[in-house]
Amino acid sequence: MNLRKWFNLFWQTLCIGGIASLVTGLILTTWEYKPSSTADFLLYLLILFGAGMMISVYSQLGFFAYLILNYMGRGTFSIKTWNYIQLALTILALLELMFFRIFMDHSNTGFTDMLLSLIILTTAMVTAYFKVKATNSNALIPTLFFMIALTIVETIGVLNIGENAATTFTVIPLLACNTYQILMLHRIVSRTGFKAKELT
Repeated sequence: MNLRKWFNLFWQTLCIGGIASLVTGLILTTWEYKPSSTADFLLYLLILFGAGMMISVYSQLGFFAYLILNYMGRGTFSIKTWNYIQLALTILALLELMFFRIFMDHSNTGFTDMLLSLIILTTAMVTAYFKVKATNSNALIPTLFFMIALTIVETIGVLNIGENAATTFTVIPLLACNTYQILMLHRIVSRTGFKAKELT
């Protein structure tokens, strides 16, 4: 993977984050935001798009961290052992999202946490299906690990705010960016002479 290909992935992910944030923001504020003028509405669109671009940068930092972690994991453990570790961490992250705030904070967030977990899990499974179809079955667990565990880690900050709208506005662009990056990884790597399975 050379700098040009990484640069292209960076800008493409920026655009995806911006578009996802723009659409999500407009849907969330359809009945609340009433622009006073065309200029005001255009500025609002620009703010939404810019927020999505910042979220996409956060997503890309998580993706880069995943690549390093995956590389270190494969170098430290056997492939089979590393897959078991990733699977265990994925299940723990999902359970933490579902139940941690209920038991530790005694907060009334059970339904929203369950719903968020279901959305992340469904997105991860669909993404993993297309990833495996495009590469091989070895990509299943790493894809699920990245899409579930890493997305949950990236979402922790906004979960602490406790606002469903803020969570939705953050999670949807994150999922869009994470999905795009993991699905594009093997294509970028294969063009540089490496096998896709080396990183996924």
